Amino acid sequence: MKTKIQLLLALLFPILLFAQDVSLQSFATGFSNPVDIKHANDSRLFIVEQDGVIKIVNTAGVTNLIPFLDIDARVRSTGNEQGLLGLAFDPNYTTNNRFYVNYINNSGNTVIARFTTSANPNIVDDTSEEILLTVTQPYTNHNGGSLAFGTDGYLYIALGDGGSGGDPDNYAQNLQSYLGKILRIDVSGATGYTVPATNPFVGNTAGLDEIWSYGLRNPWKISFDSNNGELWIGDVGQNNKEEINNVPITNSGYNFGWRCYEGNSTFNTSSCPAMSTITFPVSEYNYGGNPFRCSITGGYRYRGSMYPDLQGLYFFADYCTNEVGTLTQNGSSWTMTMNGPFSGNISTFGEDMNKELYAAGLSNGTIYKVIDTTLGIEENSLANNYQIYPNPTNDFFQINNQNTTSQIKEITIYSFSGKLVSTTSIIADNQKIMTSQLSKGIYIIQIISNNDTNTYHKLMKN
Repeated sequence: MKTKIQLLLALLFPILLFAQDVSLQSFATGFSNPVDIKHANDSRLFIVEQDGVIKIVNTAGVTNLIPFLDIDARVRSTGNEQGLLGLAFDPNYTTNNRFYVNYINNSGNTVIARFTTSANPNIVDDTSEEILLTVTQPYTNHNGGSLAFGTDGYLYIALGDGGSGGDPDNYAQNLQSYLGKILRIDVSGATGYTVPATNPFVGNTAGLDEIWSYGLRNPWKISFDSNNGELWIGDVGQNNKEEINNVPITNSGYNFGWRCYEGNSTFNTSSCPAMSTITFPVSEYNYGGNPFRCSITGGYRYRGSMYPDLQGLYFFADYCTNEVGTLTQNGSSWTMTMNGPFSGNISTFGEDMNKELYAAGLSNGTIYKVIDTTLGIEENSLANNYQIYPNPTNDFFQINNQNTTSQIKEITIYSFSGKLVSTTSIIADNQKIMTSQLSKGIYIIQIISNNDTNTYHKLMKN
């Protein structure tokens, strides 16, 4: 992220005021500078605060009183882009209880560390820290900070070019520096880490073994597409272009071009490799303009099931305008759409265990649910052979199941913002699900069948 530009946006709940499909709705509040959202393959959301604290939010949007992790004393967050910046849970977290963080220490340098959850899964013993890697930072900005596990089981670490402006020391193209790179390491051992043999510079003195790709300015948020394993990168530009990169991880050694190129535009091509060796972004947008766009926040490709019309869209945001952008794939190209503006200076996106998306407002401390205001799901029609009646409802509703091969086993009711309201096990056909306790409004009904197939429907409560 660039230096904060405090934009006073008056609209806190744009879902009611904008004619658009993609919107944000408040899910949880009261956070201090949230910069990352992750899950541990269970119902909890973990919210990373820049000062050095990680908090747990449940499905009802309620935050645990005691933090999951508090390492505030070890974290320097005085610089605008410093702090506790990234979190990733081990793919085998349910058995090994290990997770990883990326933070700036009191010396101003990047630390990649591993912690192990104790007997209490909601509170971490901070003495369990094992520091895996420390990277010297020459300036206070462009620290990157994202951590993510690929489908190959390796940990990917996104680091910025070290800061200042224009990468004055050309770190991003220097293969003897970790800065401006994405590193890839194997953390499956009992302690420390090893380097995957397939990293591009293993056995080659031209580059450091941990480097997986290079040529990045400030990769502010990376993610993996849970469908195809591809990596998405939102790379913050200098003063011309904000860029989005998308590559398969079956290859490596990508050079994303900085400081030779900013997006698709020439920046400083002195001593640069041939243009044909550069991996250019799949999409970009201009820095500046009206509204004033300044800094991309990378996100995720939507792979949830609650909003079918959003399926396959890549979500990102601009920190200054508070717009949420989407990329829609059209063959080999991508179409960009900007939605909003919203509120809070959007600093990160995150998935829950069901692959539904969330976003965080840095300046207002709000966690939002990404929603489709049209829902794209059925109300009381016979879609998927289920009919909800009466809909709208007052005191109860029932479901007529026309599918003899797939019986309903559970009905879950969510608020329109995605908060869990109730769960009912179905033990009889046409069983009544009580709604007299609900407030008036729109709800989302999740129907779970005995083969674990999920469908979603709108319910109106009078």
